[in-house]
Amino acid sequence: MSVCMRRLITSTRGFLWSDMETRALLDIWGEADVQSALDGNFRNSHVYRDVAGRLSELGFERTPEQCRIRIKGLKRQYYQAREGFRKNGHARKICRYYDEMDRILSTRPAPATSAEHPCGPTPEPPGILLLRPDNSCREELPADPREDEDEEIEDDEEPTGSGEGGLESSQDNFTEDSGEGSSCYTEHPIKVEEGPSFAIPLPPNEGYKSIHSKANPSPIPQLKKSKKRHSGFNVDKMMERFLQQSVNAEERFYKYEEQRLQIEDKRREAEHNREFQMLQMLGQLLSGISATSQMGGNGRVSSPVRGNVRTYGETMHFTTASPFSPPIVLERSFSMRPTRPTKDMENIFQLVRNVIPPLTSKKHKGQDGKIGIVGGCQEYTGAPYFAAISALKVGADLSQVFCTKDAATVIKSYSPELIVHPVLDHINALHEIEKWLPRLHALVIGPGLGRNDSILETAKGIIEKAKVKGIPMVIDADGLWLIAQQPSVIHGYQRAVLTPNFMEFTRLYEAVLTEPVDSSDQHGSVLRLSQAMGNITIVQKGEWDLISDGDKVLVCNHEGSSRRCGGQGDLLAGSLGVLIHWAFLAGPEKINGQNPFVVAAFGACSLTRQCNHQAFQKYGRSMTTTDMISEVGTAFNKLFET
Repeated sequence: MSVCMRRLITSTRGFLWSDMETRALLDIWGEADVQSALDGNFRNSHVYRDVAGRLSELGFERTPEQCRIRIKGLKRQYYQAREGFRKNGHARKICRYYDEMDRILSTRPAPATSAEHPCGPTPEPPGILLLRPDNSCREELPADPREDEDEEIEDDEEPTGSGEGGLESSQDNFTEDSGEGSSCYTEHPIKVEEGPSFAIPLPPNEGYKSIHSKANPSPIPQLKKSKKRHSGFNVDKMMERFLQQSVNAEERFYKYEEQRLQIEDKRREAEHNREFQMLQMLGQLLSGISATSQMGGNGRVSSPVRGNVRTYGETMHFTTASPFSPPIVLERSFSMRPTRPTKDMENIFQLVRNVIPPLTSKKHKGQDGKIGIVGGCQEYTGAPYFAAISALKVGADLSQVFCTKDAATVIKSYSPELIVHPVLDHINALHEIEKWLPRLHALVIGPGLGRNDSILETAKGIIEKAKVKGIPMVIDADGLWLIAQQPSVIHGYQRAVLTPNFMEFTRLYEAVLTEPVDSSDQHGSVLRLSQAMGNITIVQKGEWDLISDGDKVLVCNHEGSSRRCGGQGDLLAGSLGVLIHWAFLAGPEKINGQNPFVVAAFGACSLTRQCNHQAFQKYGRSMTTTDMISEVGTAFNKLFET
């Protein structure tokens, strides 16, 4: 079975077995090789390990011990139900899998008779008549199933056949036609004569045993059949009730065991959260001590003074008293750097979850996001596709690509879900694209854009038009080349997010600040660049993703992999376009008044890294961006919806 098919089957754990799992176990148990192994001289541990392995191939994760316990329970129910079937015919009401169990166990070969005790007639000693079975009755006796079971489970699984014997005398047990009594024995009178020895009746094929004793002339008392107790009691109803109570007790046991495991998991999770909070408090304490010592050595550090209240519903303004402020570095657990932690940003993952819109039947198409991708030329057709399809995979309703005419057919052939406009190299390209801007919630500018002067001029015009309309945008790849050439195009527009890699960040930093990047202070570099560009949100991609809006630096160090293949940044840009729209639409209440673009950027970085990690676990060095896109759904659920 393929890996994708395994994912479709819900794996269970614990002691509760679903109907699908039980039937799969019965199918495996009924196979000839498994049944013969159980009937042979193999150890049960090897057999049940093989059964667990076959269940795993079908997508059910079970241990050999769980398989052994389940088979024991099924056989116990079957034998109890079969005993009840002889009494009142309610076997199939008690045992759900009676027919399958009967098919498996009824075909088992009967044990061979011992060669040492032939069934032929044995000469009787003179004067003694023994109880021996008739040949016809001997043939009708069913094989005892307990003789075929392995030593590990025979004492627990099989019925003893004496469940009702407690209410009757020992002689009554031989009157029921159950294959275990003496209804097949014919009575022969025993004549006792005086002499040195006499023979006593023994079970069939056991021979005779001579006992030397003195003759007892006293008469032998005749055994009297004891009267049945509770002669008016309905045995059928009692048997049915007993079987039902047994099944209910077994189900309750499995239920309570599952509840116990759930309570244990919750307890461990609570301990983990408590330890995590302790580490956070320790990190804040150490950070405060370090900040205090730095202030005592270097003098008082001036904090930024805000000129206007920051709101994200309208155009945002931000002014500071000094050119650059000391960075506020936030990491997912705690930071050992000199920091001033912000309490509202400690639970950043929860803020991302808050902005994700719920899936309801009351929404219409396009309400959860209509994303536009500006890019795609003859040389680069994969980048706009990766960005557009990632937006759809994350949860956008519509994804439109504005590309050149040469790239349109190729991009359209990649996926029928995309809306492709071959207008980017048109003579009136800006006018054609402007008509679609009011219908879009966010723009992603740059994937596969190329560096043709006319196309870059068109992209510049699109940025200007989007700024007028207040449309959030993500600028990546060749769009960052345009910004490095003309930083004033995007300066001060705080509804934009720039996503440079190391080389793009270096080029942009030197173009804006006219000085080389300080490689020893990466946090400070990204903070200074954001402040110099008017507090635009910047995501510097790298070993750790650094996110800054000019006020603080957020570090996303979610686990990814060492594989760096082309297209991963396009996946980040497409998913970021959707999350920006959701965060902007959610409002400040759901994000505790934080910058929605920083929250969205953290969510997109974490999602991209999780996709990278999952795909690398499957494909290793051969992993590509296509493999990462196939992991978007499961990664999104693991991070934000579980």
